[in-house]
Amino acid sequence: MEPAALEECDNTCSGSELGPETAALILPDRGTTDKMAEMFKALGDPTRVRMIYALSQRELCVHDLSTILDMGQSAVSHQLRYLRNLRIVKRRKEGKTVYYSLNDAHVEQIFLQTHEHIRHE
Repeated sequence: MEPAALEECDNTCSGSELGPETAALILPDRGTTDKMAEMFKALGDPTRVRMIYALSQRELCVHDLSTILDMGQSAVSHQLRYLRNLRIVKRRKEGKTVYYSLNDAHVEQIFLQTHEHIRHE
């Protein structure tokens, strides 16, 4: 396997003639990029990925997730709290039971697209 070629500008390259104001328009604001990084950080943990995958199939309670993931309910609750704070999952209470599901179709699409990309390789 050949080493990856470094991509650098030629010594004669003087840039793309972007002014500082134009370059700033290309990037989203810092708050947006920070939130995006948090979302990807959440998806960077295999346990949370398995949890999100299970929730993409159906709404589940902590007990169900604990059984599926072979984890203690306390650990599952901790991960769910993390995912809820990032608005990746939401909860619905029915009597004393709390059910969790993915927050919206955007979260599901991000997850499914990533899963499809991995399967495509």
